[in-house]
Amino acid sequence: MTDPFSRWRRALAGIVAAAVFLGVGHLVAAFVGPRSSPFLVLGATMVDNTPEWLKEEAIRRFGTNDKIALFVSMGVVMVVGAVAIGLLAGRGVRGAVVMVGFGVVLAWLAMQRPGATMLFVLPGLLGGVVSGVVIYGLLARSVARSGEPSPPVGEGGLHGLGLSRRGFLVAASAAGVLAAATVPAARWIGTRLRDIVADRAAFLLPSPRVAAPAVTDAVDLPVPGITRFLTPNTEFYRIDTALQVPTLLSTDWELRIHGMVEREIRLDFDDLRSREAVESVLTLTCVSNEVGGPLAGTATWTGYRLTDLLDEAGVDPDADMLLSRSIDGFTAGTPIAALGEGLLAVGMNGEPLPQQHGYPARLIVPGLYGYVSATKWVVDLEVTRFDRAEAYWTRRGWSAEAPVKTAARIDVPSGFARLAAGPVVVAGVAWAQNRGIAAVEIQIDDQPWQPATLAAEYSTRTWRQWTYQWDATPGTHTVRVRATDQTGRTQPEERTTPFPNGATGWHAQVVTIR
Repeated sequence: MTDPFSRWRRALAGIVAAAVFLGVGHLVAAFVGPRSSPFLVLGATMVDNTPEWLKEEAIRRFGTNDKIALFVSMGVVMVVGAVAIGLLAGRGVRGAVVMVGFGVVLAWLAMQRPGATMLFVLPGLLGGVVSGVVIYGLLARSVARSGEPSPPVGEGGLHGLGLSRRGFLVAASAAGVLAAATVPAARWIGTRLRDIVADRAAFLLPSPRVAAPAVTDAVDLPVPGITRFLTPNTEFYRIDTALQVPTLLSTDWELRIHGMVEREIRLDFDDLRSREAVESVLTLTCVSNEVGGPLAGTATWTGYRLTDLLDEAGVDPDADMLLSRSIDGFTAGTPIAALGEGLLAVGMNGEPLPQQHGYPARLIVPGLYGYVSATKWVVDLEVTRFDRAEAYWTRRGWSAEAPVKTAARIDVPSGFARLAAGPVVVAGVAWAQNRGIAAVEIQIDDQPWQPATLAAEYSTRTWRQWTYQWDATPGTHTVRVRATDQTGRTQPEERTTPFPNGATGWHAQVVTIR
């Protein structure tokens, strides 16, 4: 006789119940706050507890697609876990208990997230209860295809109200469709409650008293394939810990400055607009950037000098760290001594900050890797000391102070390119923020190093383009590059990984000349 609780039914019931759990939780989170979504809570918890070597490997392999890779991995794990729950669910009671228990665990994890309120427990709890009802209903009422009735209530069934195989599939499909429908429904509700697109469109970008100097052709060379001096917003790299881009309206934004100060101050955008805005062209670099990697970019930033804002609060002379905090709880510790050209930025390349790059406000501090200086969606600045506070990444073993290391990258020719013999243009960018680039050199195979031609310097706080005219001969060749900063230091040959304070080594490309 056919088993009414066949393995495939139980497995499918587990998957459907898990989908309902996530869907209901996500829908409730649209009202409570996006960061309370069980999926995002679970993902953030995984990120916070992932070993550093695994995080670096993910960034190395997937770059700015690391979050997509995480979501795919989470999806696979969740499907496997859901199948296991279904197989162990018996006639539904055990499965219901597990789903409700999982909801309790997710509610507890949600409360551990920075900035959580008591309402953060609702998505997990309600998701657990509803998914528990679903898995119990699907399994407790199942019958064999032959029409054999379900077991009596005392044995875990609902006598006389059993589901045929077709009924099971219809019920499971209906639950799955409803779970899928919660995603666009949650997005629609979230947009109505927090319309970030309309808020950003209405944002009034401040006009700096003095505009940044124009980028001339001498700075931005017309070489095919070379990295453009200014990086378009859509191409600017994004590396952060936020699994979902925070939605923070400018009307809700407020910046608190406190800690070792004479007076705590709070600023909203009405307060900021009464202050003098500035505009600066600055290059940012991510500490996770491998040698020759793409995690660097230059933009025109509009905002307010951090030193001016801190002066209003009155910084204690004993303080040496500015601990910045994002709306999603990320923290960065920046040396106060390095804040000279630092900005509370609200504009990027002539428009309000894109949401994924920190709208409505973020920090920009030239010369430091982003993990200690570039907090997005910033809402809190605490003046403190390095011996009293630790930031997100420093608690995980990264260096507390992280000046950007001198580096050079070959943009053209690309690796393994096949080119005709004769004149070949080798070109790329080099950076050593706050120190400036003094020289770039090229080496072909084991020949002596040759000087490259530098583009005009925009400022020491930005990268610098360079070119080299190579008379290429047939064969396979290795092209290397190294840079020297204006303090006279040449970047070292030894290759090191980004952990704990930035990668080192010479970038090289192998090309074939025909």
